Amino acid sequence: MEQRLQKILSAAGICSRRKAEEYLQAGRVTINGVVAALGDKADPDRDEVALDGRPLPRPTGHTYIVLHKPRGYVTTLSDEKGRRTVAQLVSDCPARVWPVGRLDMDSEGLLLLTDDGELTQALTHPSHGVEKEYCVHVDGDIPAALPILSAPMELDGELLTADRVEQTGPGRLSIVIHQGKNRQVRRMCAEAGLTVKRLIRVREGALLLGNLKAGTWRFLKKEELDLLK
Repeated sequence: MEQRLQKILSAAGICSRRKAEEYLQAGRVTINGVVAALGDKADPDRDEVALDGRPLPRPTGHTYIVLHKPRGYVTTLSDEKGRRTVAQLVSDCPARVWPVGRLDMDSEGLLLLTDDGELTQALTHPSHGVEKEYCVHVDGDIPAALPILSAPMELDGELLTADRVEQTGPGRLSIVIHQGKNRQVRRMCAEAGLTVKRLIRVREGALLLGNLKAGTWRFLKKEELDLLK
């Protein structure tokens, strides 16, 4: 069955669909020796699709891992500023995986990485509304901040909302969101008069961080993957 080349490259674990578009626009992808264009399709069972002249490997199954990202690492595979990346933390993974979504450099916690392009899109596209839960350590007047955090707020032209906000201890909040806007939790807390001292993502969908140590990763269990899908 014919598929768009972006999907074929992603399914082969080469890159994300967005990156595949860049490869196509640069003329780096061929179908049976002919340079392909954006929008072209191929049958991965019949056609030879190649990147830079190298045929794509046949998909033999995808890899799914969860990383406890510590502070001080950027959620990219490479960084032009020379900062430490999550790719360094998963360099011993047997497959080439990429991050699903982002955690800013000062945040920590659960980060899913995979070579499954379809699952990446399903978990990151806003229309799917995947919940993300954060444990947030703050300074400030929490009782005064709670009604502000619990209500919709407009910041920099964006409407930001939290699905659930509750105090879980002295100076500690649990905040659940599904939007995933840039630095959303930090921006909402600042608007409510709170200073974030530490931010940890502890859940994404049904996947829990648990007791995984900072800087380490593990493969997803089958039941976890079934719940994510």
